Amino acid sequence: MPALPHIRTSTDDFLGGRLVLRQPVDGYRAGSDPVFLAAAVQARAGESVLDLGAGVGTAGLCLLARVDNIHVTGLELQPHLAALAQDNATENGLGGRYNVVQGCLTSRPAALRGITFDHVITNPPWYEPGTIQPPRTDSKAIGHMEGEADLGQWLRAAVKYVKPKGRLWLIHRADHLGRILAGLGGLKVGEIRVVPIWPKQGRAAIRVMVTARKDSKAPMELLPGLLAHQDDGAYTPQAEAILRDGQSW
Repeated sequence: MPALPHIRTSTDDFLGGRLVLRQPVDGYRAGSDPVFLAAAVQARAGESVLDLGAGVGTAGLCLLARVDNIHVTGLELQPHLAALAQDNATENGLGGRYNVVQGCLTSRPAALRGITFDHVITNPPWYEPGTIQPPRTDSKAIGHMEGEADLGQWLRAAVKYVKPKGRLWLIHRADHLGRILAGLGGLKVGEIRVVPIWPKQGRAAIRVMVTARKDSKAPMELLPGLLAHQDDGAYTPQAEAILRDGQSW
């Protein structure tokens, strides 16, 4: 792991202060998506998890805070984020159950060759090139915009890391659900479950949680969704329980 670069960081609370994470002041910053992602994962003691595109470790560390006796590996392209993720794990007392590999998902790093996981979790970049003005900060651009790997390539790489009968979990934009389902086509996955996340009552979903089981032929299910905010903008009790109390879905 490279030495931690000299970048400005903030210290932010997650799960009601159970996790305290450092992340760049400028560049990619974690919000609620990785917390919702971690809350959905049905991992059990003894299982292994890969966080693909780990950032500063938010999703993997939230999962470790909720589930005992599992191990999470993060794969992160940007060296300074990978270094922060490993430091965040250590500073939160989770270093023994978390390690980060710095590398690219399109070319499997040597440390991950021949290794598969019970669960792969991921929050892929949201935007296709040319659809928005690229963020001025390179780190944020890499985190938010598809680069060398588009969404289809990202999903193919993710599924390759999943053990037979293991699960892929991802959170993404709701308007990209068609691309997600198309990307999973032909990847020998089934038992696909889609859960919408609505910003407020009566609004269209802005996020979807999608999970798929490798080597399954079970049909797809559209499950009851999560309402994130009340009319006054406050989190709903269910969202509050996930984001503040670290509960599962």
